[in-house]
Amino acid sequence: MLKHFINKVCGKFIFAPRIMICIPSQVTEVEKKAVIDAASQAGARKVYLIEEPIAAAIGAGIDISKPCGNMVVDIGGGTTDIAVISLGGSVVSTSLKVAGDKFDEYIVKYIKKKHNVIIGERTAEELKVNIGCVFPKIQDTEMEIRGRDLGTGLPRTLTIRSSEMLEALIEPAMMIVDSVHSVLERTPPELAADISDKGIYMTGGGCLLDGLDKLLQEKTGINVMIAQDTVSCVALGTGKALDNLDALEGKTRR
Repeated sequence: MLKHFINKVCGKFIFAPRIMICIPSQVTEVEKKAVIDAASQAGARKVYLIEEPIAAAIGAGIDISKPCGNMVVDIGGGTTDIAVISLGGSVVSTSLKVAGDKFDEYIVKYIKKKHNVIIGERTAEELKVNIGCVFPKIQDTEMEIRGRDLGTGLPRTLTIRSSEMLEALIEPAMMIVDSVHSVLERTPPELAADISDKGIYMTGGGCLLDGLDKLLQEKTGINVMIAQDTVSCVALGTGKALDNLDALEGKTRR
């Protein structure tokens, strides 16, 4: 698959391309080597690895080369990466496997437990996008869905409210908040003071879940900002990093 996309982007190239790949902040050396080997076998001339929070920060327009601290919370589909970045590198970081896909799982489990109805991942995704929230809404919204009744085995129509989605999603959301709190506890005091002044930046499609920024802001007492073009931040940052390899040479791995 990787070879297919390289050919699609580069066409019939004479020289093998350089490739930069994003990785979660807590991957092992074995996993890094596996990624490099896979890219090399797919036709890469040189392979560079960059941690997702650093790429997200670059894509969000943050100047990571300065000595001040910046906190980035990147919530993707499979992982959430949290990092404090200073002088172009990650000072404190963590990665947890609670993100967009996990939110969908919790919705499926909640509907099954409360209504005795099985729904698919696509329906769970629609619920999350349309009425999902992790912070109380001023006005309760609702959405009609269809699933399979576990008792009869027949299709059944349900009306789900956003208040129910709050119940379903608050547990995984609090896992992310607790991880942010843990990273802040391990952050050097001077950098923590910078973060308190400048705020926390959220990137990735998962941060668009309604109320997640408000929940994080309430629990930490720090201003939380969602980056512009948040879904593409990591991809944009990776491209910018590849264009400025000299400046990031010590921060990327080959």
